[in-house]
Amino acid sequence: MNVKAIREQFPILHQEVNGHPLVYLDSAASSQKPRSVIDAVRRYYELDNANVHRGVHTLGSRATDAYEGAREKVRKFLNAASTQEIIYTRGTTTALNLVASSYARAVCGEGDEIVLTPMEHHSNLIPWQQVAKATGATLKYIPLQPDGSIRLEDVERTVGERTKIVSVVHVSNVLGVVNPVKEIASIAHRHGAKMVVDGAQSIPHMRVDVQDLDCDFYAFSGHKMCAPTGIGALYGKKALLEAMEPIEFGGEMIDHVDLCESTWKELPWKFEGGTPIIAGAVGLGAAIDFLEEVGLDNIEAHEHALSAYAYERLSAIDGVTIYGPKQDRAGLVTFNLDDVHPHDVATVLDTKGIAVRAGHHCCQPLMRWLDVSATARASFYLYNTEEDVNRLADALHQTKEFFGYAIG
Repeated sequence: MNVKAIREQFPILHQEVNGHPLVYLDSAASSQKPRSVIDAVRRYYELDNANVHRGVHTLGSRATDAYEGAREKVRKFLNAASTQEIIYTRGTTTALNLVASSYARAVCGEGDEIVLTPMEHHSNLIPWQQVAKATGATLKYIPLQPDGSIRLEDVERTVGERTKIVSVVHVSNVLGVVNPVKEIASIAHRHGAKMVVDGAQSIPHMRVDVQDLDCDFYAFSGHKMCAPTGIGALYGKKALLEAMEPIEFGGEMIDHVDLCESTWKELPWKFEGGTPIIAGAVGLGAAIDFLEEVGLDNIEAHEHALSAYAYERLSAIDGVTIYGPKQDRAGLVTFNLDDVHPHDVATVLDTKGIAVRAGHHCCQPLMRWLDVSATARASFYLYNTEEDVNRLADALHQTKEFFGYAIG
């Protein structure tokens, strides 16, 4: 994989921040956008801007073709069986809320169980808390191992005959853990439960095949995979989506409307009320084209090598604590520098032109499990290099000096 050539396609990377060349290490929060995606969105607004599915004029037809063409790209990217199984959403959060509000509230009752893990992002935790409050269901948690991973035998012990939903993050945005969602789905299905996967941190970085995983729902965001903000999708098995009721009502999602009664369009449009995020879908399609051209296998291998290198460089710095497993981790390293608040670490790094994340990463229960209030996180993508890691390690040494440490 020619990282230098890839970097040339990202205009934002070619700038200085605070007098230093930018090192962007916050792709787990939001990735940067290649020129091809930026140009696709610009072309839509310049040449094809119109609403979809409504007008018979040329611009409307071109916009509809682009919008639905991008849905086919998503279907193929996920290896879903049909475009009817691909629902456009604003992102992972909206997709998970749709499953929780439309599916889970209808099937859960008093004493039923929803199984999660303590590493879940708030977007895959709070919706289930609300389902439990509304239905009387109980939340259960698969215990974590000391390195933050989970064992299948613990999944077996946690999932039971009253379990209706198992919802697990594919890749932890803090620990870098890659969860065995295919095996977890098999366990869930043996007990008659449905498997929901938060794919926000997996789909940008590895090949995802929803039919092979046999998950019932899979949610992801476009902005973490080189697409614009405000667009994402929910994959759901067709039979489940057909049985679910929409949770947003209005134009575009209806079939027939009377004064006192209405019926819905067929899938996927019954869940897409109102004017959709057309430009975002166009950008998402362009992002998929870009990632396919680079190759997901190449991206995954590059990031694994980079995270291993970063783990080695940062763990050699005295006073740095790294969280999550040493092996088999995704492309991020979450860490703390002893006695220095991660916000202070991130602020000093920013003066060196290095962008990292600091805070609880929308994972407050996991922070309590780690016994910290916050962490710093460096996350990598296809445009990052070993030189970026070296800049980070050198800057952490300088941060220690700034706060009065001796260099380790």
